[in-house]
Order: sequence, then structure tokens, then C-alpha cells
Amino acid sequence: MTKGDIQLLYEYDRWANNRVLQAVSVLTAEQFTRDLGGSFRSVRDTLPHIIGGAWIWLAYWKELAPNPPFLTELRTRRDALFEPEAFPNVTAVQLKWAEVEEEQTEFVNRMTTESLETMLPFRKTQVRLAHLMQHLANHSTYHRGQIALMMRQLNAEPLATDFHVFLVEGRRETAAAPANQGNLSA
Repeated sequence: MTKGDIQLLYEYDRWANNRVLQAVSVLTAEQFTRDLGGSFRSVRDTLPHIIGGAWIWLAYWKELAPNPPFLTELRTRRDALFEPEAFPNVTAVQLKWAEVEEEQTEFVNRMTTESLETMLPFRKTQVRLAHLMQHLANHSTYHRGQIALMMRQLNAEPLATDFHVFLVEGRRETAAAPANQGNLSA
């Protein structure tokens, strides 16, 4: 995996996550928090799980010497920061998401093809940073699929977040964004 590969993967992940946030923004407050009986009770509960995952992995990757006490403290901080009740609406989720996404983008852009080969302790083994980064993107995809199902259960329309849709539409949207940045109607 090269730096270009990981940048493309995370460009896609940001695009797809933002499409989900756009789709769920039409939900009523009741729909947003309705218990649908899934692995995470509601759309609201699933979103902080996704972004909390991004936050904790990023903090782990940035730590020079992760050890068990650090990991325990990191999990405690994640659980406090990403408690679903702290996100009463989509706007609250979007604000936290933008904060984590900015830090994540900076990290990804600092990566080199060589640094992606760094071995990190994970459970009882060592795993390449590139593979852990792939895992996080896959984690987001998995839970975006759950949200798409929840949207259908709520009689709402999810937006497509497939990688091929990103390649055809999303990259074009991303390339056009700077030219249209000050024009919200574009």
C-alpha cells in the first residue's frame, strides 16, 4: 500500500461519511434516536460509534509507545467523548466529526509509503500501520451499511456510498469543491 492508496481510501471514507451525515439530516429528532434494535440502538447511537472509532485509532497511531495503561485511559476518554446522549442531533455529530476528520486528514497527509510499513503492537502481535488504517476504513463502511438499513426501516432514503460511486461522482465533486467553495448553491 502506498501513500497515494491510503490517501484515496481516506478521501473515499470522508466522502462516504459525509454522504451519510447528509442523508440522516432529514430525519426527525424522534427518528434519529428511535431504538431499532440493532447492534447500536439508533442512527444517533451508531454515528458516535463510527467517529469514536476514528478518534481512538488516530490517537493510538500517534502514540509513540502505546502501553496497556495508555490504552485503558484512551478507551475511557473515548467512551466519555462519544457517549451517544452527547449528540442530540445531526448538527452535534457533524461538528465533532469535522474536528476528528481534520486531524485525521492531517495525519494521512503526513504519511509516507515507508511510514505505512511501521509495525504497531496490537493485542498479542504486531500489525502494519497500513493494515490498521484499512481496518478503520472498513469499520466505517460496515457501520454505514447498518445506517442505510436503519434509514430504510425509518422510511427514509439512504444515499449511495459505494466506492465505485465515489470514483465516478465523489472525486468529481471533491475536485470541483474548491472552485465552488464560496457558492453554496453550486
